[in-house]
Amino acid sequence: MWAVISEQLLAPVFVGTRVPMRTLLDYLEAGDPLEVFLDHFPSVSREQAIASLELAKEMLTAYANPA
Repeated sequence: MWAVISEQLLAPVFVGTRVPMRTLLDYLEAGDPLEVFLDHFPSVSREQAIASLELAKEMLTAYANPA
């Protein structure tokens, strides 16, 4: 498991952190590379970040191409 819903933030956060997954998307949207996000949030592992992006990709692909 790499994400949970924070009862305080009411948003998904990376497990073992208080870092909302939305923050990763905000960094990428701003044009920052993954390395910058990971440097700013060392409590998030590269594996967690990549897993969240893979899930987002799967969800977008499924939504764009309904079976």
